[in-house]
Parts: sequence; C-alpha cells; structure tokens
Amino acid sequence: MPKKKKIGSYPNTMIVISLTAALFLIGFCGLLVIQSKKLVSIIRQNVEVRVFVDKSVTKAGQDSILSIIQAKPFVLSSAEAQPITYVSKEDAAKEFIQGTKEDFVNFLGENPLRDSYRVKVREEYFEEVKLAQIKKELEQITGVYEVVYQENLADNINKNVTKIYIVLASFAVIMLIIIVLLVNNTIKLAIYSQRFLIRSMQLVGATNGFIQKPYVMRGAIQGLVGGILAAALLVVLQQVAVRNVEGLALLQEYEKIGILIGIVVILGISIGIASTYQSLARYLRMALDDLY
Repeated sequence: MPKKKKIGSYPNTMIVISLTAALFLIGFCGLLVIQSKKLVSIIRQNVEVRVFVDKSVTKAGQDSILSIIQAKPFVLSSAEAQPITYVSKEDAAKEFIQGTKEDFVNFLGENPLRDSYRVKVREEYFEEVKLAQIKKELEQITGVYEVVYQENLADNINKNVTKIYIVLASFAVIMLIIIVLLVNNTIKLAIYSQRFLIRSMQLVGATNGFIQKPYVMRGAIQGLVGGILAAALLVVLQQVAVRNVEGLALLQEYEKIGILIGIVVILGISIGIASTYQSLARYLRMALDDLY
C-alpha cells in the first residue's frame, strides 16, 4: 500500500540538492579566482630587474650599491622571498653556457659579462611605467653600468590578467543569476504544493508572520545544509587536486579559501530565506480562485 503523503510535507531533498549544486558552482568559480590571483602574484614576484655593475667597481663599491638598492621602497620584502641575488660574472657565464651549450669564454678568450644584482620588485610596482622609473632610478647609482628588465612583459601580463578576471567575473555573475532563478523556481514549486494549507491557515486567522515563520526557518535550514554540503565538496575537490597536480600546493591560500567557504554557507542561507519569503508572499496575496 503506497505511503500517504503527510500534510505539510515538503520536498526538502530536491531543494537541498539544487542549492548544493548551485553553491558548489559559485564556490568553484571563487576557487578559480583565488588560485589565479595567487599564480599571477607568484609570476610578478619572480620578475627580476638586473643591475649590472661597472667592471672597475671594487668589493666595497659593490657592497655600497647593494646597501642603496636594499633601501629602495620598491624592493620585495625579504619575508616573501629572497629580494636581491648577487650573480658574479663567472656564475653568469656558467648559466649562459648551460643554456646555449656554447662555451663563448674559450672562443673569445675572456669573459665579457659583468657582475650583477637581480632585484625582485613589489607587486604594486609591476607596471611598465613604474618599472621604467625604477630602471632610471637605479642607473643613477654610482658604479651601476646598466639596468635591464624584460620590457612590455608587465603590460602584457596585466592585460591578460584583466581579461581573465573579466571572463571569470562574467561567468560567475551569469551563473549566480541562473542559479538564483533555478533555486527560486524549485522553492516556488515546493510552496505551490502548500498553497491550500497556507490558505487554510489564513482562514482560521493566522497572521502572515505566523505562516511565514516555519517556512522561512525551513528555507534557512535548507540553505545551511546546502551550503555545508557544497563547502564539503569544494574542500574534497581542492584536496584531491592538490594531491594529484604537481605544484598546485603553492597556489593554496587557506585563509581565503576559509573565507570563501563561509561566504558559500552564508549565501546558501540567504538564498534559501529570500526565495522562500518571495514565494510565500505570492500565495499570501493570491485570491482564492487563483489557487486553482
């Protein structure tokens, strides 16, 4: 004998599943943004400005140049990475030979390269105009022969990053709109099955607030459960990806991921409450004939 449907029953599972899927997609977009920003930050921090020293500069002169460079505000903090690296002309020759497989020292009879400092700059200075100003400022230091950096790299990276953020933001907004509409319609269908019970409560004198309270509370609980399930799926996905994709661990910012998880849960509760309240308001105002 089929089980009778209980009065006031509610398709909780369907709503929770819809909310979970929706919130998971939003959270996934958030993860992509967090990790792409971290990747860009790492790329920027590893771009170097090379300061070549005059051949006539003594060891004391090189130390003086180093002290001046270290005092500059654009130099990356030592807490983030090693900001300045000294490269002797012998080490530079070894790097060149290793990269080209050609021993130019034997061919020329001497090493024409110069001692240099490789300087990493702060992320906020990663713009073509600011890098050009840094080059000009460093070349004014006594004993500096030349300052070199990869021109146009900053502008190209910044332009590509802007395009990526625009695409991700557009996708997230479109997904949010679709998701809100989807969840809203799911809750509307659920409330539709309760329309006669709602009208019966109105007929016996129940106020709108009294009728709304249990449904809104249920919507909040559904949103909370959906948010927790979506957050759990995000954590599982993130951990599986970190264990199976080499180098991905460097892109993890667990504090921001924790904030994202909190936002997903809060968003779930907010969507559950707002959609339930909106759907209820429609039936509370509806005429009796329209219920049929």
